[in-house]
Amino acid sequence: MPEIEWSDFEKVELRVGTIVEAEPNEKARKPAYVLKVDLGDLGVKTSSAQITDHYAPEDLRGRQVLCVCNFAPKRIAGVKSEVLVTGAHDENGSVVLAGFTHPVPNGTRLL
Repeated sequence: MPEIEWSDFEKVELRVGTIVEAEPNEKARKPAYVLKVDLGDLGVKTSSAQITDHYAPEDLRGRQVLCVCNFAPKRIAGVKSEVLVTGAHDENGSVVLAGFTHPVPNGTRLL
């Protein structure tokens, strides 16, 4: 990957949010959840996430995640996805969510 300037990184609005709702997305071709994420002053935003391998809905509620907040909304399997919940693939290709070891206020921007 090419090196980027700090100003390039600053264009990505990465913020902390807390998942307040998680439900299966019945319209998705691949298993996915519809998430409602509380992003503090930005409000509660919706995301569609293929994270069913490691997480059950009840395990996601109350979990803090890192979200990209300045992508244009995208319709995914009938859901208006407003933020991208971030993570990384494990050795099997399943998503492991990015998170925090200590609570952070919702809406806090990653520095």
